[in-house]
Amino acid sequence: MTASDTIATMTPRRRWRRVTLAVVIVALAAVVASGVVASWVISLGPLPLVKAREVSTTVVDRNGKLLRAFAMADGRWRLPVDAKTDVDPGYLNLLLGYEDQRFYSHGGVDPLALGRAALQLLTRGHIVSGGSTITMQLARLIEPRRQRSVYAKLHQVVRALQLEHQLSKDEILNLYLTLAPFGGNLEGIRAASIAYFGKEPKRLSLAESALLVALPQSPEHRRLDRHPAAARAARDRVLERMVEEQRISKEDAGQARTVPVLRMRKPFPMLAPHSADQALATIKDSSVIKLTLESGLQRTLETLAHDRAAALGPDISIGILAVDNASGDVLAHVGSADYFDERRAGQVDMTGAIRSPGSTLKPFIYGLAFEDGFVHPDSLIDDRPVRFGSYAPENFDMTFQGTVPVRRALQLSLNVPAIELLDRVGASRLSSRLKQAGADLVLPKDEVPGLAMGLGGVGITLHDLVQAYSGIPRLGSVIPLREIEHTGAIGREPLRLLDSVAAWQVGSVLLGTPPPENAVRNRIAFKTGTSYGYRDAWSVGFDGRMTIGVWVGRPDGAPVPGLVGRVAAAPVLFDAFARSGKLPAPLPNAPRGTLFASNAKLPLPLRRFRPVGELIRSGNEHALHIQFPLNGSRIDAKGEDGVKFSALPVKVAGGVLPMTMLVNGVAVGEIDGRRQRMIDPPGSGFVRLTVMDATGTADTVMVRIQ
Repeated sequence: MTASDTIATMTPRRRWRRVTLAVVIVALAAVVASGVVASWVISLGPLPLVKAREVSTTVVDRNGKLLRAFAMADGRWRLPVDAKTDVDPGYLNLLLGYEDQRFYSHGGVDPLALGRAALQLLTRGHIVSGGSTITMQLARLIEPRRQRSVYAKLHQVVRALQLEHQLSKDEILNLYLTLAPFGGNLEGIRAASIAYFGKEPKRLSLAESALLVALPQSPEHRRLDRHPAAARAARDRVLERMVEEQRISKEDAGQARTVPVLRMRKPFPMLAPHSADQALATIKDSSVIKLTLESGLQRTLETLAHDRAAALGPDISIGILAVDNASGDVLAHVGSADYFDERRAGQVDMTGAIRSPGSTLKPFIYGLAFEDGFVHPDSLIDDRPVRFGSYAPENFDMTFQGTVPVRRALQLSLNVPAIELLDRVGASRLSSRLKQAGADLVLPKDEVPGLAMGLGGVGITLHDLVQAYSGIPRLGSVIPLREIEHTGAIGREPLRLLDSVAAWQVGSVLLGTPPPENAVRNRIAFKTGTSYGYRDAWSVGFDGRMTIGVWVGRPDGAPVPGLVGRVAAAPVLFDAFARSGKLPAPLPNAPRGTLFASNAKLPLPLRRFRPVGELIRSGNEHALHIQFPLNGSRIDAKGEDGVKFSALPVKVAGGVLPMTMLVNGVAVGEIDGRRQRMIDPPGSGFVRLTVMDATGTADTVMVRIQ
């Protein structure tokens, strides 16, 4: 049957409509070909591109992978897209082949396509291919029009020409892929691929690509969640047409047709919800917010927290924070066991909650003691009943170990040795040093730092605790943690925690802490903690690459009988390292000046720790004590020229002559008969001054020369 025969069999009304539409299409082609568009451009005004470029805010990880997207104010999902990097080339091949074969060569309107569409309409009796280019379709998406008229079509043509004039081909394609409707509140290829296939459109099968090409032509009548049969039929027509166009093989098309069309929509990614919420509140003028997180590690640790919390009880939540030691970047941030679990207060970010740290501050007490030079990891210390006024600390198991090496005291988390060292170091000094490193300790109202803070009598967040611990494998310097890449390096200068030798000694000791059951020894340096009343269980550990902190407990602070850091939190910590996908990295080598010696070969003052004032000699001789300078003081020792440092007097009381003077562990001579000596400061900064008498008794002060 010829074209004239086909038209002849139609009713007069249908014939008139068909011929009229064909004439309109040809007329449009003529208008475009002649370039008569100037008056239209003037009357229509500028393109509303600003509104068209509005997209959903997306939060991505350090590698650009989607963590979470937020719907637009009107509830639509519209994700930004770049055709070159975000979309499967196979899909683009089908899209251009089906919708606009000369996309890269025409100027916005394709007269050949319009003519072909008119001819196909007349000869076949139905629309085989549309005459609208992708640019014309984009114009319709930017300015939707319900009525179908000659004026509307001309309007679309003019807008398409304007688009081609103002935007590049890549920009037009990207904008179309962002705005194209896919049913319901889904706009753009990324939103559709995630909602229908649960993945980004970077890797699509032939069946998936053909389906996504078909849906925008009639998005509501082909919605997968409502009309899967219609969607499948449209997909198969795309495949058939692409076989005719020789863009795909008949065999591949046949195999793609066998793939079922699933009706269920998939949820959008919801990784790191607490981080995303915080980022959205912080960065308000960006459609794409990039975090330092690693999506793979984040997903793994979220699953770990969910599973372990479920095993521990219905009210238990877990917080996990993993950071990169070198950069201070947060790699994973798990704020709760389940963001949507109301019983566990899932939307409360427990990494920022102020809780009692239990024994997790002890490593910093020992670090300051090592730094001050009055103990060494192999020094001996007594674990015995002792009283500090009305305060009498006891160990967790209510027993005492007697005399033990300092190393063992920290590994076993003995309370009495830690408090005795804190009494010597000074609670205020510990508090100020941690604050100097960016970790704020929260004390009860109207209270000052005291000895109880060594056992958890203070508040701290998991974020600040992990930040402080990350300074140990960095040999004493702390990099403030960063989670939003937009913040750059502002305010991230290294902060001082400990001197390098003391930090290394703490790390070495913690590396030998007995691990939880079935875990490998000497792979992860870690410390556990349990707060008073079994309210909080902690475990913080590190290797040479990463530091991870774990908190376990009830968000409302209620006690959980039997909730102990070693049992509840430490296994989560070791599992987190194991699931990171990387073997533990070795800790840094010992810095220069580190003293390696058994207890028997240590200098006499370091062989055994004795509290200040414990040694009272026969007669009227008191224990050795440095009277000047005072511990923790600042001294201006610059001479009159403002450059060279003048001599600094050191005065001593008590002790037995002869006495040796040491500056930063190096002997510089003897104290004279008047129990004083002038020393030359080594330079500006912190200086450790030690005096040791004939019996081996020693006293040390730390001063700052400026």
